[in-house]
Amino acid sequence: MSYGDSMMSPDDQDERPTGIAMRRAALGRCPACGQGRIFSSYLKVADHCPSCNEALHHQRADDGPAYLTILIVSHLGAPLLLASFVAWRPSAMTLLLAFGIGSIVLSLAMLPVIKGGFIGLQWARRMHGFDNRSKAGA
Repeated sequence: MSYGDSMMSPDDQDERPTGIAMRRAALGRCPACGQGRIFSSYLKVADHCPSCNEALHHQRADDGPAYLTILIVSHLGAPLLLASFVAWRPSAMTLLLAFGIGSIVLSLAMLPVIKGGFIGLQWARRMHGFDNRSKAGA
């Protein structure tokens, strides 16, 4: 008996592929069905999927998406900032405006995608109440 088999009860045996769930949620769709929207506004997660009625209020993305967004944007921006300074020698104000606006726009675009990925991961791994134990008795 493997570790995974010993940790799962018989009613939790249905597989939830992590990659598919994360991809669906990153696109703003329900990780379970891929149809309903998970966000009711920019970053507010809907309580339930409008298509399959999957409960989404269990998610606990908290600060994880923000930290990951900052990490990615800064790792993309720093080499570009250095390369553009070496290549063109723009003024400090030009660099400040261009990279300030660019990092804000990129962060705002990436944040819902990364938060969706976090929600998809939590759903696929049955974290924070995303399991079927409460539904099995019903």
